[in-house]
This record gives sequence, structure tokens and C-alpha cells, in this order.
Amino acid sequence: MKQRLLIFVFASLFHLSGMAQTITGKIVDSKTGESIPYATILISGKENLISNEEGIFSISEKNDDASVLAISYLGYVGQQMTISTLKQQNNVVKLQPGVFELEDVDVNKIKPNADAVMAKVKENLKKNHSVRPEAMKKTLFMREFGTFKPKKLDIEITKSTGFSKSALKEANADVASFTSKLMNNPPQEFTDVLANYYSGNLPGKEKPVFTNKLEVVKATKLKDENRAVSIDNMEKMAANIFLKHLDTTKYYRIKSGWFGSRDTISLRKDFNKKKKKKEKRTELGSAKTNLYGLLAENNVLGTQLNFANQTDLYEYTYEGAVYSAQNEFAYVIGFKPKKSKAKYYGKLYISEKDFAVLRADYNLAKGKTLGGLNVKWLLGIKASENVSNGTIIYKQNASGEGYHLQYASSETGQYFYLNRPLKFIELTKEDKDVVAVDIKVEGNMTEKVEFLNISQADIETSVLEEVKEKEFEYIRLKRYDPKIWKDYTSIEPLEEMKQFKVVEE
Repeated sequence: MKQRLLIFVFASLFHLSGMAQTITGKIVDSKTGESIPYATILISGKENLISNEEGIFSISEKNDDASVLAISYLGYVGQQMTISTLKQQNNVVKLQPGVFELEDVDVNKIKPNADAVMAKVKENLKKNHSVRPEAMKKTLFMREFGTFKPKKLDIEITKSTGFSKSALKEANADVASFTSKLMNNPPQEFTDVLANYYSGNLPGKEKPVFTNKLEVVKATKLKDENRAVSIDNMEKMAANIFLKHLDTTKYYRIKSGWFGSRDTISLRKDFNKKKKKKEKRTELGSAKTNLYGLLAENNVLGTQLNFANQTDLYEYTYEGAVYSAQNEFAYVIGFKPKKSKAKYYGKLYISEKDFAVLRADYNLAKGKTLGGLNVKWLLGIKASENVSNGTIIYKQNASGEGYHLQYASSETGQYFYLNRPLKFIELTKEDKDVVAVDIKVEGNMTEKVEFLNISQADIETSVLEEVKEKEFEYIRLKRYDPKIWKDYTSIEPLEEMKQFKVVEE
């Protein structure tokens, strides 16, 4: 009897666990079998998902088998199905390409003029894509990925009055170990943030004041603290290596090349406590800065992605039409630089109905950069922002008026070269300890950012006024944990993130 009872209990637990599992699906082309990236999945008419670059998406455990999925993608016939149906299809969604004739798009059977279409786009940009002044609450998910891939990383102590011979040998060994680790295991860093974003106009003394607030629900960071991604962090790590071999009771100033630093550094605990307190930077402040920067950079009204608002700089070509998510038509307009100020080439998908930008795929054109610095022969520094590409997707507001940024994926990168001397000079009127270091660094830094508007709704102005922002802390992980977002809507990570783990010393 007891044995039967145990079997029943285990079977019940197994059944219950099976009812609440994260479902991972894949969206593919029904004809070619190729994965479809950035397809939209609307869950029960409430929350938006997106398939990742590999066409994969995950549905959180809070949804049951009866939840309805509405799946759509430009150029394909949309589908609706329950999670139960998705399971029956082995978690694979096959979308069929939309087929139509020219007369379906234009009754005159005349090929649309690309410049005329873009003139209409520019004319309607503010109406279609301006930020709404009404008070709103949006639930957002953001992911940032940064990596540093060094081609050369040489650090050598060339002069030392502050080290004994044994300390110098030990310091050089530490430096060699540090650079070897970076070369063999290029550092990576992943940051995920799920947050509620409140925005809208609040009454001001003379005119309404646009206000925005951020309420972080959950945030994670995958990072190897022993391997820096940014140049600033690498400098701090290198400085700590040298400092631990210097006299910990003394104060030092750093000088690089012709330039000196006013920053004082030391390993004295009382000094560093005061400095950290003075330089304290909040996680909330950083998250807000990143979000606002992301929204500004992925804006067709902005100055960076200017292929929709500075039409005189680009050459446009009509490439056809596709089905939109509402089974309406969208013009496909190719663009490339016509003048030197133009930076990008790619495709725009334009609503036939109101000439709104539904989607843009862009790449930095050959030979173009977003900025840089080349004083290699004078100061030993060269940098070039030579990578910029991405996809932005807009969705019409529930009111039927205007559009909001639904999804954005962008990749930026820069090449850099650094060949400079570095000195640690003791702050004293007497004989000074001096340690000179020769640093040669060459490599590429890349940053990828993803943004998903999961849901949004109008709120009362009083709600916006009452929101109190709170500081938060990242959940720091040593390896990717698939359970970390099981109760939340998020973007399915790519394989490089799933394979991440901290390299143990």
C-alpha cells in the first residue's frame, strides 16, 4: 500500500512539473526550412516576444497549454495557435511566404517610385514616430553583450626604482599571466535587465515637463571579474598588479606619455574607502543611462540612423512589397549612400497605409566609420568606430495612431591601437619611487544590445507621479542558468551566452 502511495505521489509531482515548463520553439520558413529571426510572437494578446537571431524563442512557465500565440513576420502569412498545438508540432512553427501580384499593391499596376515613397515617409515621420506625451507604463527587456578580442597585448616593466629584483621578477610574472589569460580567453560580459518604464508629461510651472522613471524588476550579470572588457577596467587591473608590489603605505601618481594624471592612487585601505565613497555610481543610474541612450540611438527621427529623415543623403530603390503583420502591404525600399554624410546601406519596410517605418535593417557602408582618432605617430593612439549594424522594428499603438519601438538589435564595435609608456611616480619631496611600464595593445571591442517592448498600457498621470525609483543589485552569475528567467518574458539567448562560464583560476 505504501509503495503504491509513493508511486502515486511521484507520478503526481512529475505531472505537475510537466504542466509548468518553459517551452522553447523555433520559427522557420516552410519552404526552405531556414530559421526566421526577429519574428513577433504575441502571447494571449498581452505580451510580446521575439525570436532571436537563430529563430528561437522561449515561453515562460506562467503560460499554460491553452495560451494563444499569434506569430507574424514581414513577408509571411501570420499564424495563430495554442501552446498545445505548438507542442504537437514538435515546437516548430512553419511560416509560409506571402505571395501576391503587383495589382494587389497598386491598382494602376505602376511600379511605385522609391523617392516618392520616401518623401511621404519623411512627411509623416513626426506623426508616426514621435514619443507619446501621454502617461504610459511599458515593460521592457534589455540585453547587453560586450567583448574584447586582443590581437596584441604586450606589457613590460622597463624601469624600476620602487621594486626589488625579486619583486620586479614577480611583477613581470603577474603581468605575463594577466596578458596570457586575456589572449587565450577573450573576456565577455552579458547583462540582462527586466524593468517597468514609466514616461509621460507632468504639469510644470510654465509648460508640461516630460518625465521618465525606471523600476527594475530583475537584473543579471554574467561576468568574469578577472577579465576586463573595457579599456578602463583593464587599466585598473594592470594598475592593481603593479601596486601590490609597491609600498602600500605610499601614494602614487600615474603619468602616461606627455600627460600626467591628477589622480592619486594607493593600496592604503583608509584612502580607498574615501575614494570609493566619493566615486560611487549607482546601478540604477547606469541602467537608466543605457536605456535612454538605446532609445535615442535606435530612433528614425534621430541623427545617427538618418536614412529615413535625411533623404537627400541617400539613394533609394523600390525592391517590391511584402505582407505586414496586419495582412496589409509594406513597400520594401533599399537604400545606400549618395553623399559623404550618409553612413549606411540596407532596407526599409514602409507601410502602404500611412507610410510609417515598420522595420529597418542597416549596415555601415564600406569605407565608412562613425568616428575615430589617429595620433598613432604623435601619441601612440589610434581608434576607429568601424562596426555598426542592426534591426529596428516598430509596432502600431493600440489606439491606431502612431508607432512605438517594439524591438531593436544593434551591434557596434571599434578597432583600437595603444602604444604608450606608463609611469607610477611616488608623491614625495624626497627621492621618488618610479616604475616605468611600456604598454602595447591592439584589438577590437564589440558591443551588442537588444531591446524588447514586452507590453505597454496607458496610466493615470497620478500613477506616474507616485512612482518611486529604487536602487537594485545585479544577480551575479558565473555561468548561464536557463532557469533564471523561467517565470518572466525575456529574449532567448544565443549559443555564445548559453556556453558562457567563468574560467576558474
